[in-house]
Amino acid sequence: MSGEIINRVAGSKLRTLDLEDFFPEGERLLLDFSQWLFEGIVLKEKDFRESVSKHPWDAYQDKYVAVTCSSDAIIPSWAYLLISAELAPYAKKIVVGDLELLENMIFQEVVANIPLDSYIGSPVIIKGCSEKKIPDSAFAQITQRLLPVVNSLMFGEACSSVPLFKKKK
Repeated sequence: MSGEIINRVAGSKLRTLDLEDFFPEGERLLLDFSQWLFEGIVLKEKDFRESVSKHPWDAYQDKYVAVTCSSDAIIPSWAYLLISAELAPYAKKIVVGDLELLENMIFQEVVANIPLDSYIGSPVIIKGCSEKKIPDSAFAQITQRLLPVVNSLMFGEACSSVPLFKKKK
């Protein structure tokens, strides 16, 4: 015995998919337009349109934007559409909701575009630890996409993975 340490993981067919590798760069912003409402609770169309027209939309260049109204007002759908129309030439992505929904929507698109060719017929680990926050929904979505093509699916790290699926022989 030579005493040589052999990395069996490196020599295996095991593939690791790290969603952090697909993390789209770009600032995430919340645009709360409650300050554009009369007394913070009433949308007066003329005043609202004026606030929208004076807003510096170019500040959202290449940013991901969640549009919301934090006041307890009833907001007509066209108000979100008007803001979206102004944001569209600048923002990478626009959602109506909070930053959590924004991140979920960003990753829905990311996961849908991950090429799966290199994972076909392989044992795959979806890496669990990352420095950037990956939404739980992204893990569910990539699991759904991988199941039809992989031989087995695990979650975590090669040294301590949680088995999720194994193709029946």
